[in-house]
Amino acid sequence: MEKLGWAAIFSRLALQFWPVWLALLAVFAVSLHYRRRTGLYGRLFESPLGMVGFGLVMFWVFTALFADAVLMFDPLSQIAQMKNKVPGTITPDGGVYLLGGDNLGRDVFSRMVMGARRVLAIAPAATVFAFMVGVTLGLPAGYRGGRLDAGLSFIANLVLAFPVILLFYLLVTPEIQLTGLPTALAAVLFLFPVIFFTMLWNSRFFTHPAKRNLYVGVTLVLGLWAWSGLAFNADPLGVWTMEPNMLNVFVSVVFVNAPTVFRIVRGLVMDIKTRDYVAAAQTRGEGPWYIMLWEILPNARGPLIVDFCLRIGYTTILLGTLGFFGLGVSPESPDWGSTINDGRRLLTIAPHPAIVPALALLSLVLGLNLLADALREESLKD
Repeated sequence: MEKLGWAAIFSRLALQFWPVWLALLAVFAVSLHYRRRTGLYGRLFESPLGMVGFGLVMFWVFTALFADAVLMFDPLSQIAQMKNKVPGTITPDGGVYLLGGDNLGRDVFSRMVMGARRVLAIAPAATVFAFMVGVTLGLPAGYRGGRLDAGLSFIANLVLAFPVILLFYLLVTPEIQLTGLPTALAAVLFLFPVIFFTMLWNSRFFTHPAKRNLYVGVTLVLGLWAWSGLAFNADPLGVWTMEPNMLNVFVSVVFVNAPTVFRIVRGLVMDIKTRDYVAAAQTRGEGPWYIMLWEILPNARGPLIVDFCLRIGYTTILLGTLGFFGLGVSPESPDWGSTINDGRRLLTIAPHPAIVPALALLSLVLGLNLLADALREESLKD
């Protein structure tokens, strides 16, 4: 079979990502123009480290968003003649496998692109849920102390006593689904965003009943609708739904990360609650939840934003590890961990099916780490 040279391969790759380049150009242009007005986010663009990290992360975010326009073949379709073909090989019908074919004759490039969507559909959302759990429990634990703090800290330490990989491995095994444990955990964990935003609006607009009732009512309707669909697959409209394997992985990520977030938030609250502005709010007669959510939490945003970026990176690696072990996702899934696992068996004769997703995973995690480092440096200037 004919094949393209490396120069042609790289030029075709660059051309194939045209929607991503346009989106990156637009984001950087707008961000640089308004960097003086956007606080911590804007200061990222005064740091070369921050710009590189942000660029790497947004490259994969836009790749996931525009995956249907970027990929060249169906990531699940197989062409028998293209098994383990080298990068640049031309297909029988005149197409090109830019990054070669895997052991089943699937396009490695298209699977890498669709794998970005798979990873970024889980890692950031699951990290947000973990933060909702950790913040909702960590704020009162650190602020009130006493038995509440002791009880919640004991539970968090109990979960953290297990090695993370082992706990993750146990939670995503197929047999766990038969016990109903993922659904039970989802029913509990997925309630925390509803609780968080309900308390947020109630504490902020407590003296304005009309606004409070509106915001709390909308939060409860939308939140419980999403909760019933995601946790129990009971949404009659099918807007909020999650397949069992995905639910298993998602709940596991939230459960494993929430205790660490709880401890970070608790520690920050114990430090910040001694500040003068907290004492001033208490003197004004503000309620505990108002002080926690509107006085303490905004002043803890710097370390929490940094940890959020790092935690997405950790979660991405954990998801890759799960895929490598063949757990939590369907065998044909194009997620990067699964494709690395598929390709490792033939590393000596066809290394590209494993190297390509490994480099993709490496670049995303590197970008998240660089972004977190830049955010840490800029937040210290506040």
